[in-house]
Amino acid sequence: MFKVMMYDGGVYRSGELYELIDDVGGVVLQKNRSAQMLSIIMSIPEEDVKTVEALCIDIGGVVKPVPLAGTEIAVVGPTLGRHHMPHPICDIAEELRRYGAITVVMGLARGRGKATAQINLEERMIIEEYDAAVFSLGNFKECIEAKKDLFKDVRVPVVLVSGPQLEGLEGYCDAIVSGVGRKSARMRTAPERAKLDEIADRVEDVLEHKKELIEEDPLFVHPGEIKSILENYEPVDMCLRPSPLVLHLDGLRVKIPYEEHAEIIGNMEVYGRKLKDVCTITPSKINDSSILIRIKTVSEIAYDDAKKAAEKK
Repeated sequence: MFKVMMYDGGVYRSGELYELIDDVGGVVLQKNRSAQMLSIIMSIPEEDVKTVEALCIDIGGVVKPVPLAGTEIAVVGPTLGRHHMPHPICDIAEELRRYGAITVVMGLARGRGKATAQINLEERMIIEEYDAAVFSLGNFKECIEAKKDLFKDVRVPVVLVSGPQLEGLEGYCDAIVSGVGRKSARMRTAPERAKLDEIADRVEDVLEHKKELIEEDPLFVHPGEIKSILENYEPVDMCLRPSPLVLHLDGLRVKIPYEEHAEIIGNMEVYGRKLKDVCTITPSKINDSSILIRIKTVSEIAYDDAKKAAEKK
């Protein structure tokens, strides 16, 4: 299993760190340099963590885990109205970013009122483009229990955040955090900050389980390796959108139009194979604004190879 960590320190001897990451089979996910200071987010095999940590300390830097780096998470409210999109939703999204995740905030079109709350197929498919979803549903227990259909069929890990303590909804979501309802001010006090940490920890737990499932049948190639290939593609390099390449646990999002670039990306090569043969490449449901790449597992590639071999006989 891979572990994501961040190095903060100087540029001095950083070449040694890059070499070690490569030697242990790790991947540099992101690097930012400001003058003589350097920040590197890397994904390395768990058994080599201590070796990398020792080098980071030796070259004068600090290293810390960023457990949600390499993930994209949706924070969902019932609507975009001020009644349903309060400060805590923004605070939750910001806290997840501190843990390394890329986050987006969403509101549903018909989420108001326990009798009329709905989620349509398109909204559910958009949410399922992300690694996980956090649903924040407010203060009223009866209302939240009536809205369980909003997330019960979502096929990515769901963490439910609410004001009251809920019972009987464990089968509808992967984790529940109570004590965070609607409020008109930012979450600044020590107990509120602790509650945000609890939410981030629950998201980390459900994603850790998802990582373990992926490890049972590993991906054919690490998402960071495809990211390294796409960084040299000029439309990606020239893209002005924030984070034009966003890593997912099982692939990545490329923020350029599908119709114009999918064929070119599909014909790029990794380990002697075309990307379209080792990945599923589809358009985002958000107005063709980006390309979604899901990497096939080792068993899926073996099955495809066996099927092609049988067809040739």
